[in-house]
Amino acid sequence: MLTKALHLYRREGLNGIRRVIVDIFTSDISYAKWIKKFDTLSLVDRRLIEKHILHFSYKPLISILLPVYNTPRQYLESAIQSVRNQLYPNWELCIADDASTLPEIREVLEEFIISDPRRIKVNFRSNNGHIATATNTSLQMATGDFIALLDHDDELSVHALYHVVAALNKHPEAQLLYSDEDKIDAKGKRFSPYFKPDWNHDLLTSQNYINHLCVYRTSVARLIGGFYEGLDGAQDWDFALRFVEMIKPTEILHLPYVLYHWRSIPGSTAHAVTEKNYVIEAATKAVTDSWARKQASVSISHVSQGHLRTRHILRDHPLVSVVILTHNKLDLLKPCLDGLFGQTRYPNMEIIVVDHNSDELNTLAYLEEVSNQGKIRLLKYSGPFNFSGINNWAVGQAQGDVICLLNNDVEPITPDWLEEMVSHSIRHEIGAVGAMLYYPNDTIQHAGIIFSNEAPHHIYTNLPRGGSGYSNRGLLVQNLSAVTAACLVVRKDIWNEVGGMDEENFPVAYNDVDFCLRVMERGYRNLWTPFAELYHYESATRGPEDTPEKKQRFAKEMAALNDRWAKLLAQDPAWNPNLIFNGYRVHLAYPPSARKPWLEDVQ
Repeated sequence: MLTKALHLYRREGLNGIRRVIVDIFTSDISYAKWIKKFDTLSLVDRRLIEKHILHFSYKPLISILLPVYNTPRQYLESAIQSVRNQLYPNWELCIADDASTLPEIREVLEEFIISDPRRIKVNFRSNNGHIATATNTSLQMATGDFIALLDHDDELSVHALYHVVAALNKHPEAQLLYSDEDKIDAKGKRFSPYFKPDWNHDLLTSQNYINHLCVYRTSVARLIGGFYEGLDGAQDWDFALRFVEMIKPTEILHLPYVLYHWRSIPGSTAHAVTEKNYVIEAATKAVTDSWARKQASVSISHVSQGHLRTRHILRDHPLVSVVILTHNKLDLLKPCLDGLFGQTRYPNMEIIVVDHNSDELNTLAYLEEVSNQGKIRLLKYSGPFNFSGINNWAVGQAQGDVICLLNNDVEPITPDWLEEMVSHSIRHEIGAVGAMLYYPNDTIQHAGIIFSNEAPHHIYTNLPRGGSGYSNRGLLVQNLSAVTAACLVVRKDIWNEVGGMDEENFPVAYNDVDFCLRVMERGYRNLWTPFAELYHYESATRGPEDTPEKKQRFAKEMAALNDRWAKLLAQDPAWNPNLIFNGYRVHLAYPPSARKPWLEDVQ
């Protein structure tokens, strides 16, 4: 927010600052209104949920693990009461008091035992072992098929366990379920929601995005040895990383509902991760250990707010074929090639420039010069412009094991941009890799592609450079459904496996989106990294879609994309049905497209 404020101040003066202030307050008001309209259960909703529960064929016992230590009385009572208020009744609350020194803790817990002796269990530990040890004590008490994690001053939504079990009745194979979440202040006001993507492995190595509410199958939790001591503050992140290593991605379910309210008060991690510096150290160790178990050579560094960057270390540098299509525009092409010749640190490249009908003498002379010097392989292509077809033809002649598609209007900024992208692309599970692209005025042009309102959108367009994006995701390596071909790296064997780009249906537009989705369809994870930074003078060669012919062709390609990928366009697994996108602004969806199972599943 500060970066945005400074940018707008430089551009608009005090009016820019006023805009930021308005954004802050309207955001809070918007979420309050959204809660009232879309996330408040009516009496009818409650009755329908109770009816739905009666029809469940599977009603597992959920064991809620609650480690406690010197919790302020009002927050502890609220946390326990939020469990007792659950509409789904088949739960047990396993409380481990970690040798609290405040006398009222025992008093509160004993009162709750008396009020609900069948479902509330308490172990008063004699020694303080910290949160991981206390959580393991709770785990030992659990008898349910699944465990759910609850911090001692947080709260569950009243329909939290209902959503979990409703999902399990549709997906009995699930091993891990997680929900969206928000924060709650000392007075119970909800704010700062985090509407999360579906399973996103690389994001989990950048931030513990699944966090709250997480529900795990108990047998697997015990198989991996519970929670590791010595990682207090990040013990749940470490646990999640070890847990997902034991299951399949298809056994992980995201519930797109706010089912958990994380207490944010001074001194808490929810308030600011820097309140507890040991959390960053523990998180770094948890993520480092996770990569070590995969025998990956990495280095881990802190980005901000407890988020991490994983840098994959290249032992070998495979040959990369950088494919650049060009038509005249020497003023763009030369900075692009200069950036490759002198500013790109990657040691093993072949640069293939495909000249499509250039007729400007200075461009032709320059291409001949750098070709004669052996700096590039120059290929000549004649015929109508077909971005997909030209790239397919050029990649067919490429010698590299890795392909980099690069627009002629892209200029490298960071010298290690290609090394960063290649280091991800050679991971066997990764498909297409995209970069961070900026306009010349240092605002974002591309930070990945998401689908919102049934159309592809570049994320965070026009957000000032350094902006954190939604829930800091603009700073983090993550999996996205698609990235732009203006700067795209992919292994050649994957390119060949999917048959390259579709030159018949997508000759100019959306070929990169379609390509990425076909890669994802084959089981690979597409990835975007903010640590490969380049400038992009967007579509400067081809020009805008402003003629009747171009508009007609563009509409045809959009229709083809919808015909082929309607389901993904309607619900992007890398995004969230509670959100819509407008430029760099993320808005709450009115109404959200997340279904209400009590309305759809009850006959």
